[in-house]
Amino acid sequence: MKARFDTPTGPVSVSATDTAITRLRWSGAEPEGTSDLLEEAGRQLAEYFAGARRGFDLPLAPRGNDFQLHFYAILCAIPYGETRTYGEIAAEMGASAQAIGQACGANPIPIFIPCHRVLGANGLGGFSGGTGIETKVELLKLEGAAGLLI
Repeated sequence: MKARFDTPTGPVSVSATDTAITRLRWSGAEPEGTSDLLEEAGRQLAEYFAGARRGFDLPLAPRGNDFQLHFYAILCAIPYGETRTYGEIAAEMGASAQAIGQACGANPIPIFIPCHRVLGANGLGGFSGGTGIETKVELLKLEGAAGLLI
């Protein structure tokens, strides 16, 4: 199943099984079925972009290896409006900052798994969703983390 939602950062498509969200991509993809779970995802996204939601309460089922799944759990623990660096997470996981950057880029469920909250030591780092860095900046501004960008 897949639903399309309009957001201030562009249209996104959210895919799900019967029990969990599996993917979020910036695209105008046509919907493919519906479910209560997808409707709830759309409601929570709308609340997030309206500034009325600081966290998500959705079952997520990202695909990935053990390293990636551990990394996604760390991302989900970064509070709204706060950031961590690739290096900080790398040190916590005993990995390289490059491996953390690659894991960010592989995140199948951005926004719900907030990879936009991970920055480089001396800059924004990358972002594979939406229009790239511009989308990352918009998400950080929304969360009040824009002071980090100045």
